[in-house]
Amino acid sequence: MNPASLHIASEAARAVECIVVGAGHAGLAMSHCLAAHGTEHVVLERGEIANSWRTERWDSLKLLTPNWLTRLPGCAYAGDDPDGYMTMPQVIDFIAGYARRSAAPVQTRTTVESVRADGERYRVVTDRGDWLARTVVLAGGACNVPAVPACAAGLPATIESVTPDRYRNPAQLDTGGVLVVGASATGLQLADEIRRSGREVTLAIGEHIRLPRVYRGRDIQYWMAQLGVLDERYDAVDDITRARRVPSPQLIGSPARATLDINSLREAGVRCVGRLVGIGNDRAQFSGSLASHCAMADLKMNRLIARIDEWIAHNAAGEPVPEPERFDATRIDARPELVAPLDGSTIATVVWATGYRADYSWLHVPVLDRRGRLKHDGGVVAAPGLYAMGLTFMRRRKSSFIHGAEDDAQDLSAHLANYLNASRRRVA
Repeated sequence: MNPASLHIASEAARAVECIVVGAGHAGLAMSHCLAAHGTEHVVLERGEIANSWRTERWDSLKLLTPNWLTRLPGCAYAGDDPDGYMTMPQVIDFIAGYARRSAAPVQTRTTVESVRADGERYRVVTDRGDWLARTVVLAGGACNVPAVPACAAGLPATIESVTPDRYRNPAQLDTGGVLVVGASATGLQLADEIRRSGREVTLAIGEHIRLPRVYRGRDIQYWMAQLGVLDERYDAVDDITRARRVPSPQLIGSPARATLDINSLREAGVRCVGRLVGIGNDRAQFSGSLASHCAMADLKMNRLIARIDEWIAHNAAGEPVPEPERFDATRIDARPELVAPLDGSTIATVVWATGYRADYSWLHVPVLDRRGRLKHDGGVVAAPGLYAMGLTFMRRRKSSFIHGAEDDAQDLSAHLANYLNASRRRVA
């Protein structure tokens, strides 16, 4: 953006029609769509473009989605490995390159310290000065702060505690066994990597989503797209609150397009136990619900596979599609362990793969519920001119994925532009 286009509201604040907080893929997608509407805006980023991808991911991480699915408004993957999975450096290059091609008006190294109402506008206070805007887009996403359970406070001082945003590779961990808490994509990937480093690993398993990486010759994401699962809207599900809490699927991006699940981890020597329910007397305590959680995950996976088979039967008749497959049920011990000593040997480190939550400590507008969650209707926040991007199942099931930002940004940028036009008519 040309700085000359910003008029000075006062000596203390610059004015613009819209401020986007966050220059990750969601904020940049919104910026692209705002520019298409002719909406004057600026994108404020506390670090560098794609900052979370640069600073809060482990070394070996790859996207869970195949390259052919990686796109943003006006930009799609154009490389020579469509069935591969981007590494973190590749993701950073993709997002940074997108920002350059879009000529996104990003101000890096600008930390937003507070957002609050100021008459009919919002005052955005940063460590590099104040801004005033009629609209603000909260595009920091849902993964700002690791969601560590309260029982973590009971860990003995001798036990190392690590969250995924600070984990880089097994070499940084203390010697001794590792307890990984959580069995979604992050938990399984870290348990697998740490086990391969030679450490004994215990995996605490609660509710999870089991999926094969490839089914009938295609990436599972292809079939989910064909079924319309990824495009399911927030206002078309029975319980959106529940849907937004569904864990991420047990997937890993690898050149072999391998399936990573509890069975494969057990074969690698990972000890599998139930959900962590408490820590006390220098012991970790696990629930006896492992069998039921695994049975439910198997049931849901098989239902999805049946839907895929039905879709193929009705829509791909005569095409060369491999025959239907069936997968072994999740295997668990007849009597899984219910306790494990936190003695620095059996378990010396706990890795909390227990998800994230959004951080709105800087948002001083009454739009949070009693649990600190943002109140919004498909990204339209419960305050005039306030919007969100990048949240889990925000408008569609794919909202938190890179490719999910495209449709959401198009919808919300149009809503925002209409809001600004209505505001101008009221003033006129």
